[in-house]
Amino acid sequence: MPVKVKKLKSELRREGFYSRPGKGSHVVFFHDADPSLRVTIAGRDGDDADAYQVYQVKNALKRIKERK
Repeated sequence: MPVKVKKLKSELRREGFYSRPGKGSHVVFFHDADPSLRVTIAGRDGDDADAYQVYQVKNALKRIKERK
């Protein structure tokens, strides 16, 4: 079963990312520990996440955990 966009967003928020709205259905996430790190998630909460989005979120979470 594919990962939903809502789950990716909740994982980012749980690790301390905050968001700002983008254009359309895009949401951009930032983290204070690494200001250069940005993750853009496109789609509504019920949509299936694309493989590249899952990859971006996993890499972002890994980078933040390495900084802690």
